[in-house]
Amino acid sequence: MDPLVLVIIAAGIASAFCWIASLITKDTSWVDRLWSVVPVVYVWIFAISAVAAGDDAVRLLVMALLVTAWGARLTFNFARKGGYTGMEDYRWAVLRGRMKPWQFQLFNLFFIVLYQNALLVLITLPAYIAWQHPVPFGGWDVVFSILFAAFLLGEYIADQQQWNFHKAKKAAGGHLEPGFVTTGLFAYSRHPNFFFEQAQWWAFYAIGAAAAAASGLGLWAAP
Repeated sequence: MDPLVLVIIAAGIASAFCWIASLITKDTSWVDRLWSVVPVVYVWIFAISAVAAGDDAVRLLVMALLVTAWGARLTFNFARKGGYTGMEDYRWAVLRGRMKPWQFQLFNLFFIVLYQNALLVLITLPAYIAWQHPVPFGGWDVVFSILFAAFLLGEYIADQQQWNFHKAKKAAGGHLEPGFVTTGLFAYSRHPNFFFEQAQWWAFYAIGAAAAAASGLGLWAAP
């Protein structure tokens, strides 16, 4: 079976879980709790499929390990901020208060659940490209893998700096000037963690694109 079919089935199960859980608990942040988990599952589906087919799976195994490291970092950061304790994203509560119940439930189903789960499939599609083109792991793969790891380290550092700031802010009674982080990586960017997050997935895209290019075919995948 084409592993993309398995990924779509898994995404359908994840979507159904998020939607049903949101109806039962009145909490629409279940997608947030799966955000760092399901992409790892999807990439491993592609990797295991390549191994089972007897293809050269080095590239996909590297991609799966990189995304697993990404997921572990994000899960840790989300957990220490209380993300798994039933804390709903404040934005959804604001929208719920501005919409009629039926309007919010449509928004919940089509945007919070289906759209965001679709994004989580799309960002893993470079692994599908790599599965379609099982060419040997090469120099460009090494370069982009190192870049991914470097961006992952940068995001970890940025998150830790932000965590340290908020701990100091809490210890100071909830107020520190200027109210947000301005040191470390934040001296160069207001959102360095967002920069590194997006850069990681561009590097991930490039690994899949390198496989397609090595096969002499056009490049397509969701960055």
